[in-house]
Amino acid sequence: MNPYSSEASADINSLAEFLADSEVSDLSSVPPVDCIILCASQVLYGAEMIFETLRSRPGITKYLVLCGGIGHSTALLYDSVTQHNRYSALADRIQGLPEARVLENILDEFFDRARITAERCQILVEDRSTNCGQNAMFSRQILEQAGVVAPKTCIISQDPTMMLRTKASFEKTYQNLSSPVCFLGYPGFVPSVQLRQDEWIYTSPAATAGLWTVERFLELILGEVPRLRDGKDGYGPEGRNFISHVDIPPSVEMAWSRLSVMFKHHKLR
Repeated sequence: MNPYSSEASADINSLAEFLADSEVSDLSSVPPVDCIILCASQVLYGAEMIFETLRSRPGITKYLVLCGGIGHSTALLYDSVTQHNRYSALADRIQGLPEARVLENILDEFFDRARITAERCQILVEDRSTNCGQNAMFSRQILEQAGVVAPKTCIISQDPTMMLRTKASFEKTYQNLSSPVCFLGYPGFVPSVQLRQDEWIYTSPAATAGLWTVERFLELILGEVPRLRDGKDGYGPEGRNFISHVDIPPSVEMAWSRLSVMFKHHKLR
């Protein structure tokens, strides 16, 4: 397969759509939930949409958890803030902070936190986690400390390339409850690409500050499928047991296989 073909673009977009797990596309109309957990990432769009929604519709949730410590990609979040046309004023202030504290600074400086909390939405900060599993475990601890032991509904927001795996981590963490939690994925947007003169460009309208290079984006989505598999080398219950079982459609596996073979033999650009 030609790496710069409509077929390859279709495979990329199919894989990206599956991983983004966009169950909530419009926060303005979704029914209220018990909690929203915002996992920090270099892509700021999802966080911005949540903050905007809470400012205009603070009753959407009783608890907002800002989630993320200092990990291998924290520097990318710093870079996104530094390069942002609004948030760059925070560039010096956020250096060395956990990711959740970076989000908190953005919330405090550019959104109306007082209005949000005045409507009895509590803002909680989980600033120790360094991976998806810890995002889930430490967020549960923070919520339980606030009295939320068994939420019924929860929106999880994460980088679109990691949304499905993150939600599966939360399902795994809460699997011991007698009544399962309804977790809904909110990636903010679903990334997609198209060809322009033998080069991929993003077509998603949310392609704003912090978006990955196309090469990085492809590395991320190709790396996710092996993690999601429920076998000895995957993260599912039959493997490392980090996440709940995820059904991977045959069409997604086929798209992943074609792209994996193709990019072994072609340098991305």
